[in-house]
Amino acid sequence: MAKIGFIGLGNMGGPMAANLLKAGHEVAGFDLEASALQAFGGRAENDAGAAAAGAEIVISMLPAGPQVRDLYLGAGALLDRAAPGALLIDCSTIDVETSRSVAAAAKERGFDMLDAPVSGGVGGATAGTLTFMVGGSEGGFARARPVLEAMGKTIVHAGGCGSGQAVKICNNMVLGISMIGLCEAFALAERLGVESHKLFEISAQSSGQCWSLTSYCPVPGPVPASPANRDYQPGFTAAMMLKDLKLAQQAAQAVGASTPLGAEAAALYQLLTNSGLGGKDFSVMYRYLRPPSEL
Repeated sequence: MAKIGFIGLGNMGGPMAANLLKAGHEVAGFDLEASALQAFGGRAENDAGAAAAGAEIVISMLPAGPQVRDLYLGAGALLDRAAPGALLIDCSTIDVETSRSVAAAAKERGFDMLDAPVSGGVGGATAGTLTFMVGGSEGGFARARPVLEAMGKTIVHAGGCGSGQAVKICNNMVLGISMIGLCEAFALAERLGVESHKLFEISAQSSGQCWSLTSYCPVPGPVPASPANRDYQPGFTAAMMLKDLKLAQQAAQAVGASTPLGAEAAALYQLLTNSGLGGKDFSVMYRYLRPPSEL
């Protein structure tokens, strides 16, 4: 079993760290929120450096690129406080440029660093069924795999540093676009007099079939486990989808890629969050496109 430092014990990091503890690892943790530290079942520390001290593996799960850069490179930099030879794993979803620049700085200091963003939401983090998309060296990936398997079901090496982030934002761009298409289709079908369960029954067995439909249907009824049946309480919030779509647009602009549908999806999720629905599940796009007054 490994000695692990875990930085960021929020909605995702908390249950991920809990699964490491269940697997028998020794975990020291830190979070800026006192409530997250109080809920943590491992050894709570007063700062990130203390949580990382002596750890063989350091895992971070933070909101965005600036926080990741500050953690590893800022005042009290983790690169100055981590144990020599520690493997660094950043599970945050951030921009590719920051991920690669922090990994390069870590390499200069003698650390192997992986970017390992996840898919699966809070439910997957709690159940230990996350998908990890990992960028970095083959050796680092092999070393990290047993630890990641305590938190996830699917562990994929995507390529070199930053590749995990690249795959994550591309995957979520597909997800955001497909969800909008489904929401539009269900809203249109209803106006045309077609019941939602009939559209689901037919599309689920024909060319409209996709994960967003059969596993996460945005209308109440057809998929009992979908957030639509719980007033769109989030597995993955609309605000988080907007964040990922913006990251995809930032990456596309950096490399000159054409992503017109991705741009439109980002614009729509921006309007949705501006309307006050950002804290709801991203499938609430259906409610936004078909206002409550019409329900």
